[in-house]
Amino acid sequence: MLGFPLGNLLTVIGTALTLVGFYAYFVIDNATLNLAGFFYGIPLLLGGLALKSAELKPVPLARAAAEVIQLRKAQATKTQNQVRQDVTRFRYGQEAHLDVALEKLGLSPSDDERPELVALREENREGAYTLVLDFASPHVDFETWKEKQERIGRFFGPGLRAEVTQPTSDRVEVALIVTAEVPADV
Repeated sequence: MLGFPLGNLLTVIGTALTLVGFYAYFVIDNATLNLAGFFYGIPLLLGGLALKSAELKPVPLARAAAEVIQLRKAQATKTQNQVRQDVTRFRYGQEAHLDVALEKLGLSPSDDERPELVALREENREGAYTLVLDFASPHVDFETWKEKQERIGRFFGPGLRAEVTQPTSDRVEVALIVTAEVPADV
């Protein structure tokens, strides 16, 4: 898993190869180096720029205490791990993190009104591993989130229940809490 954007890497490599191609063409008159620079450099540069335009930055994950990390290893469901891994890395070609899930849950009336996942943290809630998703939700009211709370828990899979809270007027937190009814490897 890359800790930096792939678009940046391709843009830098493509720029370097393109510049080598131009240098070879105009300064040292080296046809082989010139062609290699143009044939590889320009496509890599354009590909890198295309990725940069379609890039979705990772959501910040708050540093968890050692006990919470141990709890994650012992209890976290596959869904919790998948959500955590997906939203904390660079994504390409998506409008927003969890956009499909929000749409299926009826929490995304339109692209402009879709809640935005802005932070993520892990907690120990009464001995249960909990993944907390922090959404900026200025257009979807808290009552709508509360109505969907049970459905959110079912959507994210067996072995989880959801708790929805509102820390501020335009923020909503969704806590995905492991329940004791299902084995930890779900």
